[in-house]
Amino acid sequence: MPQDLYQQLAHHLDNLPGGYPPTESGVELRILRRLFSPEEAELAMCLTVLPEEAKVVARRAHWSVPETAQMLQEMEAKGLIYAYHPREGLPKYSALHFVVGIWEFQVNRLTPELVRDFEEYLPTLAAHDVWQKAPQIRTIPVGQSIAANQEVMIYEQAEELVRSQKHIVVAPCICRQERQTVGEGCKKPLETCLSFGTAADYYQRNGLGREIDQEEALKILKQANRAGLVLQPSNSQKASFICCCCGDCCGVLRSAKLHPQPASVLASAFFAEVDAALCNGCGACTRRCQMDAVEMVAETAVLNLDRCIGCGLCVSTCPTKALALVRKPETDLPDVPPNFTLANFQLGRTRGKFKTTEMVMMVVRSKVDRLLS
Repeated sequence: MPQDLYQQLAHHLDNLPGGYPPTESGVELRILRRLFSPEEAELAMCLTVLPEEAKVVARRAHWSVPETAQMLQEMEAKGLIYAYHPREGLPKYSALHFVVGIWEFQVNRLTPELVRDFEEYLPTLAAHDVWQKAPQIRTIPVGQSIAANQEVMIYEQAEELVRSQKHIVVAPCICRQERQTVGEGCKKPLETCLSFGTAADYYQRNGLGREIDQEEALKILKQANRAGLVLQPSNSQKASFICCCCGDCCGVLRSAKLHPQPASVLASAFFAEVDAALCNGCGACTRRCQMDAVEMVAETAVLNLDRCIGCGLCVSTCPTKALALVRKPETDLPDVPPNFTLANFQLGRTRGKFKTTEMVMMVVRSKVDRLLS
């Protein structure tokens, strides 16, 4: 029996680095039917991970250039594909992962039906073995938890990531917005999702967020620390975003929290340690930890390092400085690719989505299509 259009689209998305795994219930197909019209699904399958002009996509789709360009613009506005708009020249379009990608770009247009489908799909989408092998995000410490003499890479410091950016956009957190859509979740700050560079361009161009300066972005990071939010940038040294996440709503953190050893699932360069002699038993750390990694035993904080993800939230508000972050041994440090493109290729290779021959053929096909267009 031939696959229907949405099965083909699901297969196409599953072949991207981020993946889109099938389920027995078919919930992943319901999600696509809610998001894509048949025409949009057909055109989406003509896009690759390589950015291409509308005329190239039109040739592949056997559509006219004007109708292709119009449809691509509409699909970008709906958060279904990615687009890069250079200062000079025509826009270029590429396929978009479902996560991180299509789902996050549904901010401000969620429906209860879509949220329920996503929640059903989440255990498959955020399977622990997948995130262990190829995380799309990583955990970095809140700035107030890093000691002055601590060894920290530039890309592990949220404040430095912000200070290196010229264009910053803040948007509502899709996860907290999702939980609010169905009457659940928490009351932690909503407008906390920071994006940079071309990702910021995308958010701003499509009305998903507002432009802010470095000063406001740094205030948002401080607000995140006060609210007990975990900082999770993209898994690249040149970060394209920083999410400020809570264990109540974040799909990744909620999934990791169910694992007996969250520290093995999430990518982090640090873990916390406690000086029992300094602990006064106030319990603030137990309330701050999003992974239930701290418990009070005989009025002293005790850490479960299998659950500690090195976010620093327990450290930043410890009144007696009994808690500190420690850098993991070199052999245990997560691999952080230099940029988003290399991170995608690494993600694809790790998940078996990119084989050398397939990559060569995709690049060759793209070049041929550009020459013929």
